[in-house]
Amino acid sequence: MKPEIIVVLCIFMTFIAAEMIFTNFFRKPGQVKGDGLVELIATLMLTLITQPLVVAGGFAVGAFLAPGSADMLKSWPFLAVFALFLIFDDMTQYWWHRITHATPWLYKLHRPHHQAEYLSIRIVYRNNIFYYFLMPGLWLSGVLLYLGGGWVYAVYLVIKMTVIYGAHSDVRWDLPLYRIKWLSPIMWLVERTISTPATHWAHHGKHAADGVTHYKGNYGNLLFFWDVLFGSAKITRRYPEQLGVENLPETSAGEQLLWPLWRTRPSDEVTAAE
Repeated sequence: MKPEIIVVLCIFMTFIAAEMIFTNFFRKPGQVKGDGLVELIATLMLTLITQPLVVAGGFAVGAFLAPGSADMLKSWPFLAVFALFLIFDDMTQYWWHRITHATPWLYKLHRPHHQAEYLSIRIVYRNNIFYYFLMPGLWLSGVLLYLGGGWVYAVYLVIKMTVIYGAHSDVRWDLPLYRIKWLSPIMWLVERTISTPATHWAHHGKHAADGVTHYKGNYGNLLFFWDVLFGSAKITRRYPEQLGVENLPETSAGEQLLWPLWRTRPSDEVTAAE
């Protein structure tokens, strides 16, 4: 197993341990039958099958399109290659995420992530199994790996996943920091740079009228800066009281994981959350 994967796994397990100690990892408020199964299958599918296949596919695409360009990035400065991953992985994931919320059939692939009426490290990878197969950033990361960005990607991946895990966990690390007055200018910069629990919880809020929820924005994964740059940011330093999806029909665990192969109501048309 690659060192960066071991580090990411250790960080993941650290957040699990923190939730077990502070917030009850196994039973979340609002949890319903089937939630745990959806999360387990989606997590295993992504980490063991989808992500390795898609990244390898991107690597193969790079080799096919530019057979003489293998390892060309190895001579580039670290920050330049890191910036390429920010643009071609993180920024494209921002736009992929944003498009899924605006496109009804794509939202069916992403809806499982919002179906849970709680936030937790458990739901980081909770999406339809086809969602990540279509994610441009994973394919483009594979291309960059072919071009020689491997060791930079290792550092990038550890940083990105730490931020994403922290934004989803219900151990809200930013909350006590907001209460420290002298940290306010620093937190002003932090919350406009990376995803924090407060900004990401707003994206998962259930009721747009509550003054906090912003599920038509706050799409950023590693960098919240993309939301600031592209006009989709909402920062309140507060958390919505309810999480989940609003104004959509019920769905089953099978449909969450396998739509369009599994349809609870074959004639239903779902619209992206308004």
